[in-house]
Amino acid sequence: MNFTIAPAFRTFHVSTLSFTRQTTRAAAAAMVAASLGTLSAVPAAKGEIGWHSMAEIIARIVPPTFPARDFRITDFGAKSGGNADCTKAIASAIAACHDAGGGRVVVPPGEWLTGAIHLRSNVNLHVASGATLKFNPDPEQYLPVVFTRWNGTDVMNYSSLIYADGQENIAITGGGTLDGQANYETWWTWTKNKVTGTTFKKSAESQKRLFALADKGVPAAERGFGRGEFLRPNFVTLVRCRNILIEGVRIRNSPMWELHPLLSSNITVRGVDISSHGPNNDGCDPESCRDVLIEDCVFDTGDDCIAIKSGRNDDGRRARAPSENVIVRRCVMKDGHGGVVLGSECSGDIRNVFVEDCTMDSPNLDRALRFKSNAMRGGTIENIFMRRIDVGRVKREILEMNFLYDEGADGPHRPIVRNVNVENISSRSAPRVLSLVGLPDAPVGEIRLVNCTFRGVEGEDRIEHAMPVTRVNVTTERVKP
Repeated sequence: MNFTIAPAFRTFHVSTLSFTRQTTRAAAAAMVAASLGTLSAVPAAKGEIGWHSMAEIIARIVPPTFPARDFRITDFGAKSGGNADCTKAIASAIAACHDAGGGRVVVPPGEWLTGAIHLRSNVNLHVASGATLKFNPDPEQYLPVVFTRWNGTDVMNYSSLIYADGQENIAITGGGTLDGQANYETWWTWTKNKVTGTTFKKSAESQKRLFALADKGVPAAERGFGRGEFLRPNFVTLVRCRNILIEGVRIRNSPMWELHPLLSSNITVRGVDISSHGPNNDGCDPESCRDVLIEDCVFDTGDDCIAIKSGRNDDGRRARAPSENVIVRRCVMKDGHGGVVLGSECSGDIRNVFVEDCTMDSPNLDRALRFKSNAMRGGTIENIFMRRIDVGRVKREILEMNFLYDEGADGPHRPIVRNVNVENISSRSAPRVLSLVGLPDAPVGEIRLVNCTFRGVEGEDRIEHAMPVTRVNVTTERVKP
């Protein structure tokens, strides 16, 4: 797969296929589908997907392997100590590794200061135990702008701290630390400032302008942001890539979302430790991705721990690239708005999600499982399976489905949620078990609870415009007043 953006941001190329700004939306959608291999835009028929489907999905998810060649960044001029800029040295090591046919670019123990890192095919960025990559918080270090999505909307924006576009067989591994150095004096001030109590969002006008361009159907290549704007980059964004491994690293202090695979396939996220409590600091957000395995990770976040997405509003519908075949297992969720979340950017649909053997427990974890959409997002969320989840304390409810998120009922696109199966869930403390809020002409529904025990429940469920919930062997133990 070869996908590049010309310097003038006018012509896109996929292998021998290209399109200009005059190309039809159908051709653009076909190009995106081609970049995802066998990604299908046809919804699965009800009844075809179940727990038995997990084995087939896992068999397809094969992490990349790399030649036994190491390229130490110190051999390319990198200096430790956390003060000398190592950006060029790291880029040179990545280029040499790629040109040699692949291997590891090794960041040895010590502190290393860098700007944007752009991965290339067949390169494993290996951050050794005892190593810390410290990312310069100066926005100029993340220019020129690159193609990405910001809150589900296509844009030319600052590069993520680690970025790749159209690459194959890439990895970020090792026991070291990636430190984005974001705080309320740098990146986070673009949305709010807890230190000074400032509530003005620098990003508000930029966000408004971006969404207006998307509503008008302006091509992504002409949505130029970056310098002079205030749309924070994510930590890691891998766009239109195949065969991805992110394993073992510790991630701290991100400007915004931590891990953001986008329009990509065959993705393994394993043994990653994420702790970042800034605004919109989601842990892992696979967006419009296929065949994703997230396992043995720890999430302690300022927003959703895992949020599965597929594009916002018309951008998501134009791309027609769902997120599908996502497996989450043996993860620990601490602080966050939700343990596993679907939406709110779900206009391209989400389906075939399996969550098992996870622990979710914190007085600052709002929910275990969350669905959020509205009448502007629309989208279909279907075939969701969750089992053997140990929920300690949550701040709000065990399961939330909310069709009134953000814009609410103000829009023409009715969300659909169907075939949600929750089994063998135990919880110890929660204000309520269910909060289900649909629309009068779009009720949330098809929820099945089996073999669940909810203890320490303080209040009644909230159910508005929802199909009947099927309960089989469900025990709810309420706190006595």
